[in-house]
Amino acid sequence: MFYFTYLARELRRRMRQAIFIALGLAVGVGLVLTVTAASAGVKNAQAGVLKGLYGVGTDVTVTGAAPKPPSIAGGNNAGGNRTTIEMGPNGAQMCVNGKCHSLKNGYTIDNLISGSYTPISATDVAKVAGLRGVSAAVGGLSLTDNQVTISQNPSPPTSFTVFGTDLSDLKLGPLSNATLSSGRSFTAPDADKDVALVDESYATANGLKVGKTMKVGGVTFTIVGLVNQAEGSSPPNVYIPLARAQAIATNGPGGGQLKNDVNTIYVTAASAADISTVQSEISKLLPTATVTTPSSLANEVTGSLSSAEKLANDLGKWLSILVLIAAVAVAVLLTMSAVARRVREFGTLKAIGWRGRRIVAQVMGESLAVGILGAGLGVGLGYAGAAVINAIAPKLSATLPAQSGGLQAEQTAGGITKSIGGAAAQTVSVPLTTTIDAAAILLTVLLAVAGGLLAGAFGSWRTGRLRPADALAKVG
Repeated sequence: MFYFTYLARELRRRMRQAIFIALGLAVGVGLVLTVTAASAGVKNAQAGVLKGLYGVGTDVTVTGAAPKPPSIAGGNNAGGNRTTIEMGPNGAQMCVNGKCHSLKNGYTIDNLISGSYTPISATDVAKVAGLRGVSAAVGGLSLTDNQVTISQNPSPPTSFTVFGTDLSDLKLGPLSNATLSSGRSFTAPDADKDVALVDESYATANGLKVGKTMKVGGVTFTIVGLVNQAEGSSPPNVYIPLARAQAIATNGPGGGQLKNDVNTIYVTAASAADISTVQSEISKLLPTATVTTPSSLANEVTGSLSSAEKLANDLGKWLSILVLIAAVAVAVLLTMSAVARRVREFGTLKAIGWRGRRIVAQVMGESLAVGILGAGLGVGLGYAGAAVINAIAPKLSATLPAQSGGLQAEQTAGGITKSIGGAAAQTVSVPLTTTIDAAAILLTVLLAVAGGLLAGAFGSWRTGRLRPADALAKVG
């Protein structure tokens, strides 16, 4: 009991110094906590973008190789053909590799194509699913629907994205990240039906509702449900059953059909430790395909989100470490200075029978109390810093990698020319919300306590070597 009474009296007697040391430690650990919270917020923002791109639970995504872009002189598209719509002597005409036929006024061309990726055989999905370390694998078709109506005053062509979804496993792929807002989702009997799920934002912009119909690849589909999706994930506008997509989609205008093909495979690994092995095994099985993981895709995401992550991980981390080291150094110096001024006190205590280890325990106890006070103040400063970041930080931007392929149409002096093009990279806004978890708080508390104990250790080392006679002689 006397120990704690003496400790409290000494802390009160040197309150200004104790508070100063505690504030120094608090600034260091508060900055560490703030940087940790900001870094966690950036990582969560990036994870949200990647989660939307990959779908819930997806560890590896396999896509067919990107098709080679056509040359200006008229190269081939993904399907090996070049298709254009031109104004001929008798009006609009479609030309495939130079062979043309006339089109009636009001005629609508509706192509559902796989322009972004080359096809992968559906049998390869089963092979991927059988690889060691793979928990599940499902295939899909990432498609673009391009529509243009022939008229004397041609209007700009329209296009929207379509995803052919394997209804046997809806937990993988982009649909797994969507939330049903109205209507119903797909069911097993829908596999061979002309039914569709539509992104709610796209439906609102185009006057589409549950129960209405829309054209996809020239086929009339009934909308059975609307879904909400994160804009940052660059979600498909429309989902249709995979079997129907394979039946009506082609490998580019004039290209072959995709009856037994997919162009994307979503894979989950049995454990996080198996992801790299699974990635390697898939690359060996499908050497021409592109195999990516969330971590590899994260390296391709650019913009202020990527810059913020580097800033938080590099500059912020080292800055917080340097400030913490400085705070601990100041605490050590101040504690040693305080011990030097208490030489007579400690010499007297030794003279009346206090052992060296008891004096060391007294100094360490005082330093521990100061460290705990610094930890509490540091946690408060950390929360304040995180709140300031949330209040003033602008939204971050993430530029997602561009996908090659797809159709673009342009109006020329002679009419409309429709040719293969590429989809532009997409930039989305990502909110930054700092996150402070129990592990971060525990870390800062341990750092503050460790700083206090380190300061006490240096001070007590000096007092432990004092002899009563020497101590009293120095102040006599």
